[in-house]
Amino acid sequence: MNAHPPTPPLTRRQHDILEFLRAYTAEQGISPTLEEIAAAFGVNKVTIFGHIGELERKGVIERAARGVSRGLRIVEADTPELPGPHATVPILGQIAAGSPIEAIEAPEELDLSELVPDGGDIYALRVRGDSMIEDAIRDGDIVLVERRTTASDGETVVAVLEDEEVTLKRFYREGTGVRLQPANQAVEPILVDDVEVRGVVVGVVRQF
Repeated sequence: MNAHPPTPPLTRRQHDILEFLRAYTAEQGISPTLEEIAAAFGVNKVTIFGHIGELERKGVIERAARGVSRGLRIVEADTPELPGPHATVPILGQIAAGSPIEAIEAPEELDLSELVPDGGDIYALRVRGDSMIEDAIRDGDIVLVERRTTASDGETVVAVLEDEEVTLKRFYREGTGVRLQPANQAVEPILVDDVEVRGVVVGVVRQF
C-alpha cells in the first residue's frame, strides 16, 4: 500500500484554526462560516480566507464547493505538527522601504531552518528601496513579519495606507495620528491620521 506524502507543517495560527474547525463541527454538526472563524480569532474575513486557502493547499481541509458558506471539511488524518527546525514561510511579495508601492502578492516559500523554530504566524516580504537602511534593512533583503494588527511605538511594521499602498516603516503614535518613520535621514516620514498594520518585522534575511 502506498504511503501518503507527509503533510506540510502548519503555522501556529493555521493549527489553531484547524482545531477550532474540528471542535465547532463536532459540537454543531456543521462547519463554521468564514465570518464565524474570523470573529473567534478577532481578525477580518480576508485574513481567514487566506489561512483557509493555505489549509486547503496543504491538504488538511476541503471545501464542498465555491460559494457554500458552511462547506469546510477536515480531511481525516493526524493533525499536522507545527513547524520544526526546517520551517518554511510564504514570501507574499514586495514591500516598499522608500515610497509606498501597490501591494503585490507573488507567493514563494522561504526555508527558515532554525530561524523560526517555534512556528509563529509568519510571512516574508522582499524589500524594495533603502528608506530603512540605517536599521540594516537593505534593498533586496527579506523581512520576516509576524502577522499582527497592532504595534508598539518604535516597532517596524508593514503598513497599509488609505490608497491600499504598502510601506515598511517604524511606527509611532503622535497625538491622534501616526508617524511612519524611515531609518534614512534622506527620506521624509509619512504622517497619517490612521494606518492599517498588517504585521511587525521580527527578522531580516540577507541572501548574498
